[in-house]
Amino acid sequence: MPLTLTWQDIALRLALSGAAGALIGLDRGEHGRPAGLRTTLLVCLAAAVAMIQTNLLLATRGRPADSFIMMDLMRLPLGILTGMGFIGGGAILRRDNLVLGVTTAATLWFVTVVGLCFGGGQIELGIASFAAGMIVLSGLRWIDQRMKREQYATLYMTTERDEPNQEKIRATLQGAGYKVNVASVAYVNPQQRELEFRLQWHGIPGVADAPSFLRDLASDPHVMAAQWKLS
Repeated sequence: MPLTLTWQDIALRLALSGAAGALIGLDRGEHGRPAGLRTTLLVCLAAAVAMIQTNLLLATRGRPADSFIMMDLMRLPLGILTGMGFIGGGAILRRDNLVLGVTTAATLWFVTVVGLCFGGGQIELGIASFAAGMIVLSGLRWIDQRMKREQYATLYMTTERDEPNQEKIRATLQGAGYKVNVASVAYVNPQQRELEFRLQWHGIPGVADAPSFLRDLASDPHVMAAQWKLS
């Protein structure tokens, strides 16, 4: 960092930080993510301002001869990163077996570091980091959306008391490639029962179409109702 800053230097650093934060925020907001344009823009600008302030304080005398006080300017950006850890942690949600917001938290952390780079005057590093971040967030989204991963769903059924038997239903589910993790039964009345199956399989996320075996089960005359719910 240079010991002296001009207003042109400050304007350039803030402009680059604002552009990086805004472009990353537009990409996130376009896909309905919690950390959108304003959030990432504010985070990136705040980090840049913190580093500019640190840069401006470099010319300050650190310790008089008769003082035991030591000025550690790098505590300011370190404090910024620590604070972003709390904000990022608050963006992560867990719903049953599904964890949401991890990429949002990582994006906020990344935008903070980009802002620190621009604010500290490491323009080339900031531009390279921003370009790499956009490739990861936008360029790899197509691959990420088509990668198979563990999926979970719950199958609810209302059937006659004894038909079809659970072994037959399990065989149908396992034959279709689904693993039955939990199964429960509740008897509504002497003639009916309610079955619940927690299923697991390897597939592409976001595919909400009901599986083909559900139609086969629903067509069974002993089945009154069948419901498929993704977890």
